Amino acid sequence: MNKKIPFSPPDITQDEIDALSEVLKSGWITSGPKTAEFEKKLADYCSANYSAAVSSATCGMELLLKVFDIKDGDDVITTPYTYTSTAAVSIQRSIKPIMVDVKKNNFSIDIDKIYDAITPNTKAIFSVDFAGVPVDYDALRQVLKLKNREDILLVSDSAHALGASYKGKRVGSQLDAHVFSFHAVKNLTTAEGGAITFNNNNLFGKENLLKDLKLNSLNGQSKDALSKMKAGAWKYDIVTAGYKCNMADINAALGLVQLRRYNNMLQRRKKIFEIYSSILSQKEWAILPFKENQNMETSYHLYPLRIKELKEEQRDEIIKTLAEKGIAVNVHFIPLPMFTLYKSLGYSIKDYPNAYEQYANEITLPLYSTLLPEDAEYVVKELIKVVEKVK
Repeated sequence: MNKKIPFSPPDITQDEIDALSEVLKSGWITSGPKTAEFEKKLADYCSANYSAAVSSATCGMELLLKVFDIKDGDDVITTPYTYTSTAAVSIQRSIKPIMVDVKKNNFSIDIDKIYDAITPNTKAIFSVDFAGVPVDYDALRQVLKLKNREDILLVSDSAHALGASYKGKRVGSQLDAHVFSFHAVKNLTTAEGGAITFNNNNLFGKENLLKDLKLNSLNGQSKDALSKMKAGAWKYDIVTAGYKCNMADINAALGLVQLRRYNNMLQRRKKIFEIYSSILSQKEWAILPFKENQNMETSYHLYPLRIKELKEEQRDEIIKTLAEKGIAVNVHFIPLPMFTLYKSLGYSIKDYPNAYEQYANEITLPLYSTLLPEDAEYVVKELIKVVEKVK
């Protein structure tokens, strides 16, 4: 009888349930003390000076564009190998992003090609820590230095990378800003949510970047709800046309418990990763995902296996067969130029051959903190049977 192995269920315990109950009973469920506490503890965890919690990583990235007034007429550089959010936030601001292909046999943006992609109008670069593997942040900064363009905003879409490390330090303060996701399938979840972390509160001459981010996440309102509720403090001002994308205390309460448990959850994910790699390393057709080296370690968010000489159609057949066995796998990601929206904007996957090669033979295996080691072994052994039947 086949086991049922879901792809990425959340790791929720009684502690999270109790924390939610406490918030619901408190009478304060929107942004308030729990959100503030979560922001502080998240910044501490990431070795960053500041953190702004928001309703999603997507809105966190768009907030940065708004706060730094990056808009129509400006250029933003990013990668085609990402989820749509990374590029769509620019499109929302009437910017057609410049996409730089990934390195050959690598999921990360080709930093060497960024130099030539920079134009006089380039205002921001959005790199992506795919699967939780940090890009080479120092190399990215060096490109701007060589180009004499250190005025460009460097944003890391670190949606996958909470708990990853770069040169001995947790991801979250290496670039001008890092944006994390706490969506239901992420390593740490707040159901929906995200956060921006950064070190320099006066970045590019800002008087108070944190204040600007918070203000713009609350409709441009000069007081948050908690401040307005204080006796006699009802009056407020609207000082800019902001968004409405603050994180609520309900979500933050979840995040606080998850953050307290996170190191243990991360170790369990690492164990599953190692089980897969140990078994698959014996197969010459298996291209194993990056784990760690002396400079960086992944957050073990995804296990993006690639299979040598496998065609896209064969990959899809493998996924279908595994699903029939009760094993849910996935693909990360369909490159952006393959989607209708991006085609309509003039992008073609033919211009990004490395991204297509990464995608065509990639299968993402289930990887989550509640997956039992024996179930991970079952998954990988069933995968091997199916792959060797197809190949």
